[in-house]
Amino acid sequence: MSETSFDVIIIGGGPGGYVAAIRSAQLGLKTAIVEEKHLGGICLNWGCIPTKALLRSSEIYHYMQNAKDYGLTADKVGYDTEAIVKRSRAVAAQLNKGVGHLMKKNKVTVIDGRGRLDGPGKVAVKKDGKDAGTYKAKHVILATGARPRALPGLEPDGDKVWTYFEAMVPKEMPKSLLVIGSGAIGIEFASFYHTMGVEVTVVEILDQILPVEDAEIAAHARKRFEKQGIEIMTGAKVEKLDKTKSGVTATVNDGKESRKIAVDKVISAVGVTGNIEDIGLETTKVKTDRGIIVADGYGKTAEPGVYAIGDVAGPPMLAHKAEHEGVICVEAIAGLKPHAMDKLKIPGCTYCQPQIASVGLTEAQAKEKGHEVRVGRFPFIGNGKAIALGEPEGLVKTVFDKKTGQLLGAHMVGAEVTELIQGYVVAMNLETTEEELMHTVFPHPTLSEMMHEAVLDAYGRVIHM
Repeated sequence: MSETSFDVIIIGGGPGGYVAAIRSAQLGLKTAIVEEKHLGGICLNWGCIPTKALLRSSEIYHYMQNAKDYGLTADKVGYDTEAIVKRSRAVAAQLNKGVGHLMKKNKVTVIDGRGRLDGPGKVAVKKDGKDAGTYKAKHVILATGARPRALPGLEPDGDKVWTYFEAMVPKEMPKSLLVIGSGAIGIEFASFYHTMGVEVTVVEILDQILPVEDAEIAAHARKRFEKQGIEIMTGAKVEKLDKTKSGVTATVNDGKESRKIAVDKVISAVGVTGNIEDIGLETTKVKTDRGIIVADGYGKTAEPGVYAIGDVAGPPMLAHKAEHEGVICVEAIAGLKPHAMDKLKIPGCTYCQPQIASVGLTEAQAKEKGHEVRVGRFPFIGNGKAIALGEPEGLVKTVFDKKTGQLLGAHMVGAEVTELIQGYVVAMNLETTEEELMHTVFPHPTLSEMMHEAVLDAYGRVIHM
C-alpha cells in the first residue's frame, strides 16, 4: 500500500468503527479502518442482525402453530433447523457485503489485519501473525468491541456449554436448555428456543429478570414468559456444571437449597467484557477500569489523539450507542462541536416475545435521584389495534417529573414496542413536556395511541381506560 499516513485510523470495523469511518470520510478526513475478521463486527455478523433473523423465524412458526386464532388453517407445521440457520447467516452475509460497499463508496481505506497501538499516532498491523505494515495517524479511534464474559467454573466449551456464537448456529434443536443470565441476550435466546419447542430454564442471580428494566415491566414480562412455559429462577446461582455423555447437569442454589437440573445444552449469557488486551494500550497513557477503556462523552481518552467508542468504552453495550459515539467522536475531531453523548437518552430493546423497550430513568431510579414523579400506564387490552392483531397483553409506562413535566423515562412490554420506543426518544431529545405530548395527534388505529394514553394517564386525563 502506498498510503501509510492518515488523518484518522479506526481499529475495529463493527457498528461504531465503520460508522465513524463513514462520517470521518464525509468530513473530508483521510480515513482508514483496520479489521481482522468481518466488517460489521459482532453485531452484524454474530449479534443483533442474525439473532433477529432467528427470532423472525420463531415468530412466524408461532403464528403458524396458532393459525386457528386468526381463522386460518395450517397443517403439518414444522421447521428445518439447518434452513433457519442458513437464512440467518445469509442475512448477515448480505449486510457484511453492504458495509464493504459503503467503505468503497466513501473512499475509506480498509486494512485487513489486526491493529494495535504502537505508541501515540502509530498503528501496527499483523495479518495471520505476520507484520502487515505500520501506519501513522493524527487521531486513532479504538472500536475493538467486546466478547462474552466467562464465569470461573462455568466456562463455555463450544459443545455443551455455549456462548451466543454457538447458540446462533445449532446443528439441531436441543430438547432442553439452561440459560445463565436474564439480560437481553439470555432472554432473546430463551424466547427463540422455547418457541421452537425446547424446554427452557432461565437462572438469574439477581432478584429481577431483565435487571436494567423498570421493575413493573420486568414483572409483566416474567409472567408472560412463565405463562408460555419458560421456567425462571431468580435470586439463584449456578454453582457448577457437570458434563455428561448426554448433556450437562447444573447445580443451582437459590439461597435456600441446591437443585440439580439436567439439560442437553447450556447458554452462558452473563454479559460481555471489552477487548482491551493486545491493542497496545501499554504504549500510551490510556486508562482502563474494570475491563473497559475510560473515555469522556466525546470518546477522548487520557492519551491525546487516542479515542475509544462502542462496547470497549463501556455500557450500555449497544450497537446504536456505538454508532452515535462514533459520529460524535469524529465530529469533535473535525471541530464541529457536537453534543456529548447523553446515555440517558439511549433506548434499549429486547426482541423476545413479548418485546421490551425502554429509554431514560425507571420509576425507581427517578425517585432515587430525588424527583417527585407522575407515572402513567396504559394496557394493550385497551387498544383496538392490539386487539385486532391478537396481541392484547402488554403495557406502556411513562415517568414524568411532577414539578416540570419533563419526561424522565418510558418503558414498554408487548408487541412491536421496539419500533414504538423511538417516539419517546425523540420527545426526550427535544425536551418535550407532558403538555406537548398530550397535544400531539396520534393516528388511529395504531399501537402508538397507547403512548398518548400513557401520557394522559399520568395527568388524570386517560380516555380509553
